Amino acid sequence: QVQLVESGGGLVQPGGSLRLSCAASGFTFSNYVMTWYRQTPGKERELVASMSSAGDITNYADSVKGRFTISRDNGKNALYLQMNTLKPEDTAVYYCSVFSLGRRRWGQGTQVTVSS
Repeated sequence: QVQLVESGGGLVQPGGSLRLSCAASGFTFSNYVMTWYRQTPGKERELVASMSSAGDITNYADSVKGRFTISRDNGKNALYLQMNTLKPEDTAVYYCSVFSLGRRRWGQGTQVTVSS
């Protein structure tokens, strides 16, 4: 079955950096668009960044453009999100996601807290 396991979250000061990872299994990773979402309490989950299956096309939310970089390693079935110049408003649970077999699949999420 599809499994997505995020890691790398934590507490960081404003202006700091974190790198999130997502380990994927149970599907042919290299065939799928992969996406990072985030969610804060009381708000809908929002798309942060996505990457095409080959890694040649990316899409970012306006709020993270120039600060976040999505990448993937199809040989390792891994998705990454490099987050730089973090702001308090980036605080959220971050989810790795894939649309597979007719529905969107999610990992368990990893908490990112940006605070001094």
